[in-house]
Amino acid sequence: MKGCLRRLGCLVIIICLVAVWYWYARVEHPAGPINPATGTAIPATAANLGWQPLTATDAQRGQAAVLSLGRQSGPVFANLTPAEAASYIFLVLAKQLPPSAKNAEAAVIGDRLYVRADVELKDFGGSKQLGPLGMLLGERDSVRLGGTINMLKPGLAEFLVQEVKLGRIDVPSGLIPRLVTQIKRGKPVAGVSQKGLPMVMPAYISDVRISNGKITLYKSVK
Repeated sequence: MKGCLRRLGCLVIIICLVAVWYWYARVEHPAGPINPATGTAIPATAANLGWQPLTATDAQRGQAAVLSLGRQSGPVFANLTPAEAASYIFLVLAKQLPPSAKNAEAAVIGDRLYVRADVELKDFGGSKQLGPLGMLLGERDSVRLGGTINMLKPGLAEFLVQEVKLGRIDVPSGLIPRLVTQIKRGKPVAGVSQKGLPMVMPAYISDVRISNGKITLYKSVK
């Protein structure tokens, strides 16, 4: 009787192992991380590098790549990693990260550039600006901005913020302009939208495209 039970137990274990193998071998799994903009899986490629820290070194690399486009014999386009592009944009061009930001990182997901950091929520106006959202957050929490880079005219671009996440809360689109206004420094720049952070670009940059885990800058070709 005991031998029969042992054999039955072994059979159950074997069946379970086969079922697990079949599930992993045959059932389709997401090929990569989830795109928060669409809710769909992003194909896993070498270009999807994940979150990368913003550093002065990456800002220098990004700046060098941009300056190379200004040379007459230079390339007509330059590819930047998320860290190089975001470091150059937020540490050199825009300088628009909240003053209390720490552990800033960047990633390209789909066709958007994302930047996240730990900040003091007073940089967003505190509970006065956040309203009921402020009651769900601590004095310091994570913030994630997602958006695209638009060329407005020669010499001027904007990082157009299309998504904001505070802690685990997705900020309603109607509240985004108010929060972006809290981040902006200096006087308003003509032509920059309410949800845009201004970026003073070299006049020879004609277009910026985001895809496949990288940011590509193109220079004007006359």
